Amino acid sequence: MSRKKVVIIGSGINGLVAANYLSKKGFSVSVIEKNNHTGGACTYKTKIIENQTIDYAYGATVLGMMPDFIFNETGLSKNVKIFAPKHPKLVYFPDSKVSTRIYQDYKKLDKELKNKWGEKGNLESFRIDEDKVVDFIREGCRKGETPTLEKARNSLGQALTDLWIKGSAKNLLDHYFSSDKTKIYMGMTAIESGSSSIKNNGTAFTIPLMDSGSVFNGYWGYVKGGIWQISHEITKINKKIGVHFHMSSDISSIDSNKMKISFKKENKNYEIDYDYLIFATDPITPSKILKNKDLQSKIEDNDFLGTSGKITAFFKNPVIWKENSPYKNSDSAFRFIFSNQTLSDFEKSSQSVIKNSNDYSPGYIQVYAEGAAQRVLNNKEPFDKLIFFIKNIKYGKTGDQLNQVKEKVKEIMFKYIKNTEDCVSTEFLSPRDLNQIFYFPKGNIDHMALNENQNYNDRHFSKNIKKSFYLYGDYENIFYCGAGAYPCGSVAGTTGYMCAKQLKRLIDSN
Repeated sequence: MSRKKVVIIGSGINGLVAANYLSKKGFSVSVIEKNNHTGGACTYKTKIIENQTIDYAYGATVLGMMPDFIFNETGLSKNVKIFAPKHPKLVYFPDSKVSTRIYQDYKKLDKELKNKWGEKGNLESFRIDEDKVVDFIREGCRKGETPTLEKARNSLGQALTDLWIKGSAKNLLDHYFSSDKTKIYMGMTAIESGSSSIKNNGTAFTIPLMDSGSVFNGYWGYVKGGIWQISHEITKINKKIGVHFHMSSDISSIDSNKMKISFKKENKNYEIDYDYLIFATDPITPSKILKNKDLQSKIEDNDFLGTSGKITAFFKNPVIWKENSPYKNSDSAFRFIFSNQTLSDFEKSSQSVIKNSNDYSPGYIQVYAEGAAQRVLNNKEPFDKLIFFIKNIKYGKTGDQLNQVKEKVKEIMFKYIKNTEDCVSTEFLSPRDLNQIFYFPKGNIDHMALNENQNYNDRHFSKNIKKSFYLYGDYENIFYCGAGAYPCGSVAGTTGYMCAKQLKRLIDSN
């Protein structure tokens, strides 16, 4: 009996993970990729500074939402070295003379929030309930289950389901906390990829979702050599187990009736047949390739707007922070710089890039100390790298057209750094750049906003979720596992794993 043929279009992390699991399950797997390299947005670029070369993360920067079982079962754990800072996260508000330390120990954190932010709410209850929701998310991902409100209610109860999954981030935060600063910090992930209002239903779920990765037990970290080593290594693993890659290939057409794909490579035409087809791309591209205008029109009605960007800053010497810390590896700590002090102003800033003409409305900057982390991992590089993940950039202009935004971010950040003169170069990617370079619709890093009707059980494109949550439209054997499907984006591969698991389950049931 011949092996079932699976063709995967797109070699981002989800496509690579799906290929890994399906190949190991006995499928004949081929991957078609438009670029000459795998990885999607998990890739790198090389820069020359003062006659020295350095590689830096072009898209994604940190590893966080990947489940530990994917990290282990794919073989990645044997091939890459990782590091998560143990130092408390450091948070600054405009009126802060010193940082607020976000301890992993909730008892220490509770004391810190009371002393620094006057918090009078119930952090312990928040953490206990969040852990319940995170465990529920992880269990569902592991089983490859279709997310449903019924399963949530059966596992969590009606009250937690309404509060943490169906509800708004605003109601969730008001339920547990009294301080606006606590609410801003705990709720910032609700607007991480786009401009979703914290008042919108469905946004509460983003908070536990972003903490659901288990490689670092809900935290985030770094990969030795750079995050792109994840896609490099799993590509190597996949090739060893028999996955065939068609790189630098442009798809000409797909005949979904005859189950054939025509594509062009190096000015030569090729044709490949399939039993099952998986798109590991943005959600809109498949409908265009399939020439399904009705499905395309329906999908394009979703909210794809992205408002996040990043600046990579290169320092010729290690960054020296103005605030000292007694903890080990303090220079590798995650830092958060907020420009708003009230939840109302935080909301206004996030919405202003939709409603107003301003190119940038300062909200928060998340700082990834990539260079310091690489030193901990014993990876020597000629320059120190800081990544500024920036919120509230208006979609439309490229980074080259937003020099005033870059200078404003540097002005905000350099207040906390002693040796600012050592910053010798920067690279800025705006939401528009993310659209043009990585094909993110309207620049959203999760392809779609994590919003009502686009989150949890509604984050799919299947017209037959009982058959498979990851089917695409009403096609019987075409699936979708890009960042637009549940759970969401990030260098995690969870969507690819769940799609592969449901595909295998579907075949076994026939």
